[in-house]
Amino acid sequence: MTKSVSTLIVAAGRGKRAGEGGPKQYRLLDGVAILARTAKAFLECEKIDHVRIIIHRDDRELYDEAMAGLLEHPKLMEPVFGGAERQDSVRLGLDSLADTPPTKVLIHDAARPFIDHETINRVIDALDHSAGAIAALPVFDTLKRALPSADKTRAATIDKTIPREGLWRAQTPQGFMFKDILSAHHQVIGQVLTDDAAVAESQNIKVALIAGSPDNMKITQAEDFGMAQLLLRRYK
Repeated sequence: MTKSVSTLIVAAGRGKRAGEGGPKQYRLLDGVAILARTAKAFLECEKIDHVRIIIHRDDRELYDEAMAGLLEHPKLMEPVFGGAERQDSVRLGLDSLADTPPTKVLIHDAARPFIDHETINRVIDALDHSAGAIAALPVFDTLKRALPSADKTRAATIDKTIPREGLWRAQTPQGFMFKDILSAHHQVIGQVLTDDAAVAESQNIKVALIAGSPDNMKITQAEDFGMAQLLLRRYK
């Protein structure tokens, strides 16, 4: 049986925290849609066999416009529609691959356009020895837990300091053996988990922490576009 690696790029969200201008994955960075930048990184990675993008059912025109230069790429599969929440979207994406299942699958946020081939390859290679692997960075900052306050006009106060030893910041891609993560997603329907690693953990799938990249930022808030522009200058 031929081993293969597929990537699912999750692009079905509305991105309301990113401010006005439509879903953030279709907004432009230096004239190129964020989604296209993200997809191109995986399409050009030699270890990736197929790429499928999960989109909102209202966004097909936005998708076609954003991906215009990549639509004929031989690795790019037809997009599929996502669900109400990210977890639903990933499950639907996994289901769409089930008829001709890959051996390994990577799941990546569309809003992380600075993913590099080295990180992608590290996650793929880690799956030779682990059922799951995610890009991540160790936490070096001091972490503070805030006290809840009924008065939103006042600054939050510190409840306590959280020990940072052993803490990591999860990124994507998050990679898994396909059959394992497909089964895990179906086992947690109705639960709310924050990422695919959490889905795997809930089913006792061991997930390795693989070195990510500080540049692999997720564009979430309006302010993040300024940082993304600074990163672009470094890439030129």
